[in-house]
Amino acid sequence: MTKTAENQMNSISTFDITKYPLLDILKEIKIGRIQLPDFQRDWVWDDAHVRRLLASISLAYPIGAVMMLQQGNQRVQFKPRPIDGVNTPEYKAPNLLILDGQQRLTTLFMVLLSQQPVSIEDQKSQNLIKKWYYLDIEKCLDPNIDRRSAIIAIPESKKMRIYTGDLIDCSTLEKEYEAGLFPLSKVFYFSEWRSKYCKYWQYDAQKLELLDTLELQVLKKFEHYQMPVIQLRDSLPKEAVCQVFEDTNTSGCDLNYFDLMSSSYCAEDFSLRDDWKCRENRFQSFKVLRKLRNTDFLQAITLVAGYSRRIEAIKNGWNLDKLPAVACGRSEVLKLSKEEYQTWADPIVRGFEEAARFLYSQKIFDAGDLAYPIQLVALSAIFTVLGERSRSEQVRSAIGRWLWSGMLGEIYTRWQETQAGRDIVEVPNWLAGGSLPSTITQANISVDRLLNIRKRYGAFYQGLAALLRREGAIDLSTGEEINDVIYFEEQINSHHIFPIAWCRKQGIDPKRYNCLVNRTPLSAKTNRQIGSKAPSVYLRELELFGTSARRLDEMLRSHFINPETLRCDDFEAFFAARTRELMDLIGQAIGKSFTADFSVVYSTVSHPQNGIQNGSLISTFVH
Repeated sequence: MTKTAENQMNSISTFDITKYPLLDILKEIKIGRIQLPDFQRDWVWDDAHVRRLLASISLAYPIGAVMMLQQGNQRVQFKPRPIDGVNTPEYKAPNLLILDGQQRLTTLFMVLLSQQPVSIEDQKSQNLIKKWYYLDIEKCLDPNIDRRSAIIAIPESKKMRIYTGDLIDCSTLEKEYEAGLFPLSKVFYFSEWRSKYCKYWQYDAQKLELLDTLELQVLKKFEHYQMPVIQLRDSLPKEAVCQVFEDTNTSGCDLNYFDLMSSSYCAEDFSLRDDWKCRENRFQSFKVLRKLRNTDFLQAITLVAGYSRRIEAIKNGWNLDKLPAVACGRSEVLKLSKEEYQTWADPIVRGFEEAARFLYSQKIFDAGDLAYPIQLVALSAIFTVLGERSRSEQVRSAIGRWLWSGMLGEIYTRWQETQAGRDIVEVPNWLAGGSLPSTITQANISVDRLLNIRKRYGAFYQGLAALLRREGAIDLSTGEEINDVIYFEEQINSHHIFPIAWCRKQGIDPKRYNCLVNRTPLSAKTNRQIGSKAPSVYLRELELFGTSARRLDEMLRSHFINPETLRCDDFEAFFAARTRELMDLIGQAIGKSFTADFSVVYSTVSHPQNGIQNGSLISTFVH
């Protein structure tokens, strides 16, 4: 290969593949030249995994490659930590970090070189227990015996009672010799152990031959074992390291970017975890922020930092087509510098608190009421960017329109990070006199959508339930606003207005009586009072309990229900009227008027009940 071609290959490749003697790798681990990145989570194997690995090494079988990351690039540094069993490494700053192979290398180091018992997970109790590993010399040399069964784990005391009742005692060297067990912790110190073994048996020829065979057939396999190593070059960016780790990690644990950023910032003498803990405690005083994740916080900072860079580029006269994009996906978050984090962390905290206050005004009190956590991230970033400008009634009304458009329009169902990036740019621009943000323009809600939703979760359902609370929906049994009931932490759920059992008897299509038009937020107590009764019956019972007919009508209208349709048990008239009212409510929230054809609602209204013509009844209620 020519020198030019070799240089081209080096510029393209991001890793090298080679083999190193196992002993050399374990020695590098012991002195600290090879360590773990801080984001690697602790992992403990059980006895079966340990014995399987040791058996493979003793037979010179491949155990797979390990992957390590070079640590020469000062821009991509991660906080290191020694492998378990390494107490005081000579080198604090390692040359290599283990990305894949932590379990195998930790196990091999603990068993073969640490001179300590190995911590393993007990399969029955799930507790950690400590074991020493031995080779049964005779079993190891019997070709008819599975090698794993020749590897024995003995408790930390080096004494163990086996199933036959016999005692295995390896508490002294002499007892090890008597038991015919070789400690795997002495594989790389064999000559010393051999010398004492021979002396103990007074150089018995048979014993010496047995030991020579063990060394040749088994122990040399450890001494000469070559470990394949994939060595990632330090030119890889953080986001690539994160992806490689997740793609190759055999334990199945996901590495979120908070773990990676925390390890990276720690290398710069800043504890992201400690900083987050302080802020997390502050957020707990707001119910709507109680589920806020550390990754949400990083995403919000990334949005504001990206927006700030974009504004700076505009001031510097950049071409509009070449302005920096703003987003909060993994790759964008991983590019966030420690300086940017420290610049925006405090303003973002205030942004989240302002968002909590705003959501309270919209009657969204709890984290469970939020359809999309990412919309809270975007909302907080918007408040951070707006600062004091967000305190005007006009601005907050506009932000409310954006909020409801995102929820009811289900805008954040896909491409969430991209949409958040659009909103942090478009919403402040709109509030400064620019065009409508895409979240509002794309929120096209049809009557069909309202009629086809039957699940008691999802963005549309949560948005509609919150809208009804905002409009002052009243619980029928207590006469209190739903918001007041929630304040005292009573359960409020979506319940049927016309009960299921009653609807089934009337032969009403389940698609209609189970949709959101026939549901409304009510307390469990109210739902029990409704039971399976006809609406006219449960309304009379509520009146008998002391609620006047006039007050009951007010309560029903607070849910956008025509009282007369319930008193007449007229499901079709109720359904058509409430559909129109709910669509009008949604239209007001998102700032759009619906001129859709409502014939789909009226088409099933074909029979008058109790002498009332459906069409005229609906007309008087809607208009």
